[in-house]
Amino acid sequence: MKIQSLLFVLILALSHWSCSVLKNNTSKNLLKIIQKEDQNRVDVLVGDDLITSYQWPESIFKPVLYPIRTLDGKEVTRGFPIAPREGERADHKHHVGMWLNYGNVNGIDFWGHGAEGLTRSNLGTIEHGEIQEFSSNNNTGKLKVSATWVGPMGNDMIAEETAFNFRVVDNYTFLIDRTTTLTAVNGNANFNDTKEGSFAIRVNRNLELPSEGGVTVLEKEGEEWKKVKKESNKNVSGNYLNSYGVTGLEVWGKRARWVSLSGEIDGNEVSLIIFDHPENVNYPTYWHARGYGLFSANPFGVKDFTDGDEELNFSIDNGTSFTMKYRTIICSGKTLSDEEINALADEFGRPNGSF
Repeated sequence: MKIQSLLFVLILALSHWSCSVLKNNTSKNLLKIIQKEDQNRVDVLVGDDLITSYQWPESIFKPVLYPIRTLDGKEVTRGFPIAPREGERADHKHHVGMWLNYGNVNGIDFWGHGAEGLTRSNLGTIEHGEIQEFSSNNNTGKLKVSATWVGPMGNDMIAEETAFNFRVVDNYTFLIDRTTTLTAVNGNANFNDTKEGSFAIRVNRNLELPSEGGVTVLEKEGEEWKKVKKESNKNVSGNYLNSYGVTGLEVWGKRARWVSLSGEIDGNEVSLIIFDHPENVNYPTYWHARGYGLFSANPFGVKDFTDGDEELNFSIDNGTSFTMKYRTIICSGKTLSDEEINALADEFGRPNGSF
């Protein structure tokens, strides 16, 4: 009788412990999407922690995901120009968070507008339209939005429909899939070859590649920010690796199905991996990936990437569409093996692979 009582108590204790662990893990990885349209943003949280926001500040001239953080709170995006941080670069004001646009559509620059506002006659903007749908379920979430690519004369050029899928893979890994369909309106849309594009993220200074010579960074003096030249590569630890084994700065202008950028933030291993999709234009894409923190997939810039040996000059007729799909993995606290990365790429490439 005593043995039966002890077993009963033990079973109850184990049951309570397992339910408690399950509850804690579920709570920890529970993904929520919260609309804050009066603040021009939609927040994505895991547990109580902000992981990213879809937002459209008037000063940025395009919708972006900003900031982007790891599941343990490391910010992988550069703060400037929205929220500058000590010691980071203040170049390329148009590199904000994660975005998709292009530098030459019918001669209009949708890439460089943030650097100068709209001071040049060939600068376009991408205007947020509406939040069409959002939902979350346990460790996944979806967000659908619309936008319009507008020329400098206020003329609509491209209608955009974008779906984001978010997923907590495990305690270390967060995933963002983006599917964007672009439709030419009021005429054909010609994506003339340029390296300035197209699906991109501008990363934390820690994830830049170490460089030779001085780097101009931000320092705060009282309430004012100033730019100073520094010689140090302290805490700069990034390195690229592509799906063909090419590393470092050599990934620039090369084709690959994925590229990984890894380094350390506050002593923690952090990796960003961007995947091209087999159905995308000009797969596997070229990569406009720079040492100073610009990490971009660009299928359209063939002439620049081949030193003029080849050209693409992709075009869509008025009223027709094409779709681009990209997956981004944000991992902290462990390093994904090539086998794990390729498995995630294979999953993404399957029909309905973006869950």
